[in-house]
Amino acid sequence: MQRRTFLAAATVGATSLAAPAVFAQGSAKLTPLKFTLDFRINGQTAPFFLAESKGYYKDEGLDVTIDTGAGSVASITRIASGVYQLGLGDISSLVEFNAQHPGTPVVQAVYQYYNRAPFVIIGRKDRGIGADFKSLQGKRVAAAAVESTRRAWPMVARKQGMKADALLWQTTDFSARDNVMVRGDVDAATYFHDSAVSLFARMKSEELSVLKYSDAGVNLYGNAILASSNLIAQNPKAVAAFLRATNRAIVETFADPAPSIAAMRQREPILDARIEMDRWAITAQYVGAADTRSHGLGDIRKLTLEQQVDEVAEVYGLKTRPSADAIFNTSMLPPRSERSLKA
Repeated sequence: MQRRTFLAAATVGATSLAAPAVFAQGSAKLTPLKFTLDFRINGQTAPFFLAESKGYYKDEGLDVTIDTGAGSVASITRIASGVYQLGLGDISSLVEFNAQHPGTPVVQAVYQYYNRAPFVIIGRKDRGIGADFKSLQGKRVAAAAVESTRRAWPMVARKQGMKADALLWQTTDFSARDNVMVRGDVDAATYFHDSAVSLFARMKSEELSVLKYSDAGVNLYGNAILASSNLIAQNPKAVAAFLRATNRAIVETFADPAPSIAAMRQREPILDARIEMDRWAITAQYVGAADTRSHGLGDIRKLTLEQQVDEVAEVYGLKTRPSADAIFNTSMLPPRSERSLKA
């Protein structure tokens, strides 16, 4: 598998060379941390820029650098190599990575950002695609060669009683998906739901069917904040500080997203504020999914994660199955009272 080759290419041993300097909390000197996004800067990750612009990271004694990403898989390898200490990455891909590198985990999730993975396939109704996943049978579906939504498809197929090869995949670069959909070169395309706002701006909603993986009974955690095990071991207070500052910004963004979108546009002024507000509105459905009402933002249900590990191991053909505790470390989360969303 292409992703397996990509994941295995990570220079795991380099982590010991790139741990950040550790400073006492009371020191005037800030602890430098490098954080990689999963993709481009946009409304999906606006809260991180609110935390940066309002000085929440500095208030916690941190000097945080936020860089654009190259995909939620690449985030894992960036952290594993030691180039970054923190990032946003896909939980299913982390399960695969840890299975391929057994023993003490090199990278762990520390805060669940997408409480449910925003995986969708969006189809053109004029090609016969409706609300039923079975309407995708034999259809041409655009997807990047290495991406989470495409790789998770067999899980949906099993739930729906379909064959894993029921779709005709058309390998397409992320940046070209909207174009091939609008032109009709394909019948459907995979997306993170919130990434599809650019398509929604070009095609009318009544022309499209949005098929959510979560509606198919596939309960997967999506991208989480990941941390290097070296950072966790050497400076857990820095990880906890980063999570406090970020969580504070996420809660504020739920209350009023406008300041976060404005902060994000300080980095990317070319982005349309209205479109990014629409994007965040979709993101919020997955970040603040139903589970968060009981356990708060950032946390997980261990049983759900264990079931996800089992699903990933079976679908990806993994030889080993990492434990849920090896995948996710909840010890540095802010208190539950700070992670609550108002009803």
